[in-house]
Amino acid sequence: MTMVILMKKRIKEVVVVEGKTDTATLQELFDVDTIETHGSAISKRTLDLIKTAANTRGVIVLTDPDNPGKRIRDIITQNVPNCKHAFVNRKDAIGKKKLGVAEARHDAIIEAIEQAVTFDDTKPSLSWADFIDLEIMGNKDKRLYLYKYFHLGYGNVKTLFKRFNMVGVTREDIEQALTKFYE
Repeated sequence: MTMVILMKKRIKEVVVVEGKTDTATLQELFDVDTIETHGSAISKRTLDLIKTAANTRGVIVLTDPDNPGKRIRDIITQNVPNCKHAFVNRKDAIGKKKLGVAEARHDAIIEAIEQAVTFDDTKPSLSWADFIDLEIMGNKDKRLYLYKYFHLGYGNVKTLFKRFNMVGVTREDIEQALTKFYE
């Protein structure tokens, strides 16, 4: 009888999650260290730990695709701007009674980690006028397609515009992505 041992991929960065069930799920999939926020009231101590990890190993923020998860992500982004962000789509994170990372399909979590993006809102890559010209507002299918295409999670139109600028997506990038949308 031959025994095959599969080695889990090691994630260099520390992954910030909301709770221990998220940690357990990630550790099933990866060799990974996590920091748990224990909800949306992130303590100063936890933020300091995230800052230290960001400066030494790097940080990937992976929160639930809901309003508390967005709030946690926003607090971390304000305090630790050099983080990477991974997003699991809402439709992939629906469990029997909850919505979250721990309930997400494993392949969706793996894809989210592999597609982690870094936000940088110091130099806008897209003007509001260009964004309006692209006719994303009022077209939910187009908006959801672009969120998925660029691995930016989920949100409203203003959040999409902000995230485009945070990751450096240009008008040309969006136009190129939309050629597949119209096919």
